[in-house]
Amino acid sequence: MTEEKIEQLLLTCQKPGRYAGNEQGSVIKDKSKVDVRFAFCFPDTYEVGMSHLGMKILYSQFNSREDIWCERVFAPWVDFEEVMRENNIPLFALESHDPLTEFDIIGFTLQYELCYTNVLNMLDLSGIPLRSGERKGLKNLVVAGGPCACNPEPLADFVDIFFLGEGEEVDLELIDLYRECRDNGTSKEEFLKRAAKIEGVYVPSLYNVEYNDDNIIKAILPKNGAPSTVKKRIIKDLDNCFYPETFVTPFIEIIHDRAVQEVFRGCIRGCRFCQAGFIYRPVREKSAKTVNRQAKCLCENTGYEEISLSSLSTSDYTELESLLSEMLQWSDRQKVSISLPSLRVDNFSPELLEKIKKVKKSGLTFAPEAGTQRLRDVINKNVTEEEIMRTCLTAFKGGYTSVKLYFMLGLPTETDEDLIGITALGQKIVNMFYDMPEKPKGKSVNVSISVSTFVPKPFTPFQYEPQDDLAEVERKQKLLVESVTTKKISLSWHDSKTSILEGVFARGDRRLGQVIYEAHKLGCKFDGWGEMFDYEKWLKAFEIAGVNPEFYNHRQRDFAEILPWSHLDYLVSEKFLQEENRLAHAAATTENCREKCSNCGAACMKVGVCVEKR
Repeated sequence: MTEEKIEQLLLTCQKPGRYAGNEQGSVIKDKSKVDVRFAFCFPDTYEVGMSHLGMKILYSQFNSREDIWCERVFAPWVDFEEVMRENNIPLFALESHDPLTEFDIIGFTLQYELCYTNVLNMLDLSGIPLRSGERKGLKNLVVAGGPCACNPEPLADFVDIFFLGEGEEVDLELIDLYRECRDNGTSKEEFLKRAAKIEGVYVPSLYNVEYNDDNIIKAILPKNGAPSTVKKRIIKDLDNCFYPETFVTPFIEIIHDRAVQEVFRGCIRGCRFCQAGFIYRPVREKSAKTVNRQAKCLCENTGYEEISLSSLSTSDYTELESLLSEMLQWSDRQKVSISLPSLRVDNFSPELLEKIKKVKKSGLTFAPEAGTQRLRDVINKNVTEEEIMRTCLTAFKGGYTSVKLYFMLGLPTETDEDLIGITALGQKIVNMFYDMPEKPKGKSVNVSISVSTFVPKPFTPFQYEPQDDLAEVERKQKLLVESVTTKKISLSWHDSKTSILEGVFARGDRRLGQVIYEAHKLGCKFDGWGEMFDYEKWLKAFEIAGVNPEFYNHRQRDFAEILPWSHLDYLVSEKFLQEENRLAHAAATTENCREKCSNCGAACMKVGVCVEKR
C-alpha cells in the first residue's frame, strides 16, 4: 500500500500524529546507502515511547553512524490497528513508512512486564513469525533490552537476543557482528553462538532449563559454547559517553513533553524493594560541566522550555546546587524551567527549595514508602518521621499548600498498624500545616497519598518474598480508605489485578511464554492500560497453558533455590541480597554507598561511587 494511502487512512483515527512521522529532529536516510536497518520498537503508544530517554539516546547514537539507519516503531492504538488490519497494512516505521519485514534487526525495549503481549501483537501486525525458532536466517532478527531483560525468561521463546545492562556499547558491537555474518552468509545458528561471546549478550536458545517435580528449576544448562553466566554491560565514563544534542520533537503532546538531561546512573540508597536501585549499580555521575553543556545544547536545539534533570534520586547528585546555579545563568535568560523529578525527604533543604521555586514552582512529591518507622527500616528507606515532617514544613513555609506522598502496600512483614500509619502520617502533616503560626491566610492544605501494590522483583533482597494475593490486597485497600479522617487527604491506589499479573511475570520462567502466547490469541494487549486490561482473559490463558500463576508470586523462595535469572549477573551478588533480606526481617538498616561500602559486588567494575573516598 502506498504512503499516500496510509496518510489518508490516518485521518480515520483519533491521533494521526502518532503515526505520521516527519517531526523535527527525525532522521531520514537514503536506504540504498545504509548497511543495516534497525527498527527501534517501543511496545506502547507513541506518547509513552517518545517520553523514554533510552530510546532518544540509542536512536541518535545509531543514526550518528552513516552505515546504520534506526527508525522508530510504536504500538498502534486499537482504533488504528483495526484500520491497519482491515486494509492489510503491516506495522511500519515512522521515518520511512516501510514495513518491519524490510528491517535487518527489530529491537524492543522492555520497560514494563505488562507490555509483553504488545511485543507479540507488534510482530503479528508485521507478519513476522512470533517464535524465534520459526524465523530462519538473519533477516528480522528480534532483540530486546531494558530493565525487564534482567529476567528475560517469559519472552525466551520469542526473542533471539537480549541485551543485559546499558546498551550504548554492546548494541553497536552486536550490529557490527550481524553485518559481518550476514554479508558472509553465516547461518543464524552460528551467528547466535558468536553473539553469545559478547559480554552483555544473552541468547536464550543456547540454554536448556530442567525442572524438578515440584516445578522449581533443577538446572540451567548452557550449550554450544555459551557462557555459564552472562554479565551485564555498563558505561564506565558518562562524561565521554554518547548523548544526543537534539531530540525528535513530537507534533502531539507526549507524557513527558520536555527535554531530559541525565545526571547520573545508579542509586546509592539500597531501598530493598527497588529493582532499579540494584540493577543500575554502581553509581556513576556526570560532571556538572558536562550536564550544564548538554542541557543547554538540548534546549537550544529542540526549543523546549522545560528540562528535567533525570536520575533515580536527583537530590543525591553531589554537585546539584552548583549545577543549578550554573544552569540558572542561561535558563533564566532563555525562560527555560528546570524540574527535579526525584527528590529525597532527607536532603531537601530550604536552599534547594529556593532554587526550585526560582526555576519552576510545581508540585512537590516525596516517597516515604511506608507509614511506620519499623517498616521504613525493613525496606531500608533510611528516612525518619522527623525528616518527613521537617521536609513538609519547609515546603509549607516556602509557600506550598500541597504535597504528594508515595507509599507501598503489601511490603514484607507489613501489619495493619503499618498500613494505618500511612494515613496517620498524612493527618500529622495536615495538623502541622494548621498549627503553623505563619500559615497562608485563606488557604487550605492537601496531602495527596498514592498507594501502589508491592511487586517483588529480581535482583532485589525481596526477590525471595511472596506477594500478597488479590483478596489480601483488596482488604488492605479497604482498611486504608476507612482510616482516612479528613477531606484534606486525597487517597488513590493502583489497580491490584495488574500488580498481581506484574508479579507473576517479574519472577516467571520460560514456561510463561505459552501463557503470553495464549493471552495474545485471546486479544490481550495494552495490559498496562486500565480500559484495556482484561483479567478474566489472562486467567483463561493460564488455564489453557496449564500454568498456575500462584506458583510464581504467592510463595516464599528458599535461598538455595535456582531462580530463572540465576545465570545472569547484574553485579549484585546473591550473598549480598540474602544478607539484606535477613537484615530486613530484623528491621535493621544498611548505610548508603557514600557512607559505607556494603560489598554488594558492583565494586568489581572499579568505577563511580565504588572508588570514591568515604
